[in-house]
Amino acid sequence: MVKLESLKKSDQFKKALKQKKVHSEYFSLFAAKNFYKPKNKSNLLISFVMKKKIGNAVKRNRIRRKLKAIVGKIIKKRGAIDRDYTYIVFGKSNAFAQKQDVLLPLMEKSFSRIKK
Repeated sequence: MVKLESLKKSDQFKKALKQKKVHSEYFSLFAAKNFYKPKNKSNLLISFVMKKKIGNAVKRNRIRRKLKAIVGKIIKKRGAIDRDYTYIVFGKSNAFAQKQDVLLPLMEKSFSRIKK
């Protein structure tokens, strides 16, 4: 079973933000080749980040939970997410009103574009 492991230190975030990026209307996805080892080999290094400008804490957490659920669904498909990368997902305020059915194919497309 794959667990999501978050980045902890600011230098890890800075390294990940400098390499590959894919933007969409609802989120931005940043990726970097693994420069830091996860605690368990099966873990996926991914962090979900929201700007404080976006609504209140309830709205930000709902967007974060929605994006985490989508990534959880994508992980179950073999080979959809490359575990050799460290990912950062920046949620945008548009994602709050959008359904998961719309966001799921966009997220899959973003992860496939990073693999290339």
